[in-house]
Amino acid sequence: MEIHQFSTLFLLIFLVSTGNSDLSNDRAALISLRSAVGGRSLLWNLSDPTPCKWAGVICSSGRVIELHFPAMGLSGDIPIGTFGNLTGLQTLSLRLNTLSGPIPSDLAAATELRNIYLQGNSFSGPIPGFLFTLINLVHLNLASNNFSGQISSDFNKLTRLGSIRLENNNFTGSIPELDSLSSLILFNVSNNHLTGQVPSKVSSMPASSFAGNSLCGGPLTSCIGKSRKSKLSRGAIAGIIMGSVLSFLILTAIFLLCFCRRKRSERVVSKELPPPTTSSHHAEMEIPMQKSYSNSTTSEFLNKNASTNKRLISFGNYDVTFDLEDLLKASAEVLGKGTFGTTYKAVMDSAPAVVVKRLRDVTVPEIVLREKMAAIGAMDHENLVPLRAYYYSGDEKLLVYDYLPMGSLSALLHGNKGGAGRTPLNWETRAIIALGAARGIAYIHSKNSAFTHGNIKSSNILLTQSYEARISDSGLAQLVESTSSPTRVVGYRAPEVTNPQKISQKADVYSFGVLLLELMTGKSPTHSRDDDDGVDLPRWVQSVVQEEWTSEVFDLELLRYQDVEDEMVRLLQLGVDCVGLNPSNRPSMDEVVCQVADIYGSGRK
Repeated sequence: MEIHQFSTLFLLIFLVSTGNSDLSNDRAALISLRSAVGGRSLLWNLSDPTPCKWAGVICSSGRVIELHFPAMGLSGDIPIGTFGNLTGLQTLSLRLNTLSGPIPSDLAAATELRNIYLQGNSFSGPIPGFLFTLINLVHLNLASNNFSGQISSDFNKLTRLGSIRLENNNFTGSIPELDSLSSLILFNVSNNHLTGQVPSKVSSMPASSFAGNSLCGGPLTSCIGKSRKSKLSRGAIAGIIMGSVLSFLILTAIFLLCFCRRKRSERVVSKELPPPTTSSHHAEMEIPMQKSYSNSTTSEFLNKNASTNKRLISFGNYDVTFDLEDLLKASAEVLGKGTFGTTYKAVMDSAPAVVVKRLRDVTVPEIVLREKMAAIGAMDHENLVPLRAYYYSGDEKLLVYDYLPMGSLSALLHGNKGGAGRTPLNWETRAIIALGAARGIAYIHSKNSAFTHGNIKSSNILLTQSYEARISDSGLAQLVESTSSPTRVVGYRAPEVTNPQKISQKADVYSFGVLLLELMTGKSPTHSRDDDDGVDLPRWVQSVVQEEWTSEVFDLELLRYQDVEDEMVRLLQLGVDCVGLNPSNRPSMDEVVCQVADIYGSGRK
């Protein structure tokens, strides 16, 4: 019995001494790093026996697991021997400093590394081979450095990678096939010296991910035409030119012959025909409406008793290549039924697909509606879905918009949540969406102190293929009966609003604040808990933050981005500021834009 007790005591002493030894090795490594690169924030109290209290150092289970030294004025080369003892390191962030030289090879000893953020430095040389032994890597950001050489196919060994950022370097050669990276959701190699074809694995990434190179395929121009063009000899080019000229001369001769014959025919019959009437092209096109159609098309949502000779009115320089009759004959698909009416996708043979919104409960006089339509149609901003045209009669009010196939932010946030095949919505994408939406609303507010959107919600934030926000339904809230909308539409409406036709700009700010909270938490505005059925999102966020459960607030899909936790907290706090109960305490949308831009800029990976 005494031998057993002695063995147990010896084992405990051994484990404690081993743990202390590991932390001591971590401490020694950090002191070595401090002496090598300096920096204003590494003014640690070296009398502390543990490094876990030092700024930028995070520990767990008696080991240093994270180092966060962004924009701390660190400079110079990192000598080999610094990271070799930090074997428990999981996150390394040295972004936005002026560090140079190669990445020290002893970083290979940190086999638990999941996140490496080295962007915005002056590191050079090729991507070191030891990085491809760090099989737990999830995020690798080497952007905006002086790295060179080719992008290795050994990236396929890092099967857990979710993001690779190599933009703004000096990489050459082609992009390798990355078929083994099933979790990859962000890939950027823009502004390098790459050539060849974009691999199929990353071909769904936006074109901006490959800009500034000599690449083709995927979201860029076709490689087929580029390849043919590059292979043409001078003789072939000369032959093409000569053939084109000859073809042009032959076609010109045929045209002149036909023209002369037509003129002779016109002279023969001109005495029998009345002179043609002159007409000019206007934005307002006279379209006779048909009363019925035999086939099931878009005409089904029009009132069959609508009067004839009504106009489809377009705005600005938009080239309307279709008329009301084309819309009637188009195949229709119901996209949804919202606050202001039913929305359809109309597909025509002679024009791109458009969205047609059929307004309901519109009570304003025709002259007021036309003035409102003119004001909405005059709005021109990259973060708004433009109103292209509208149709008005006593029975029908139809609005025509561009069709965005990516759908709404609401569908992206809440659709298939946790399901197979879902692509998580990362931090940067959410920040870009927030910034675009804020700019669109600020533009609306800048037109006139009385201008508001009136119905800001995630289903009215549509997305381009590069996930840029486009706000729809601008200005429609003032056209419908107040009884057609509940006092607080699905949790977005400010508490002081009692009439949806009279919404202030500060009420828009409240709605945008709810949208920010929705973006950061991943929860719908009417989020409920088991112990508080029906609690709205602002109240829930504020209660959680007050109880200091900050990490519990964020969407699970955001928890992987620990290097931007400060930025996520700032954006969450901005949302809380926007949903303040006192409208005068809420920021303006111009102030919101500045804050979101600052948060996004400081949190870019």
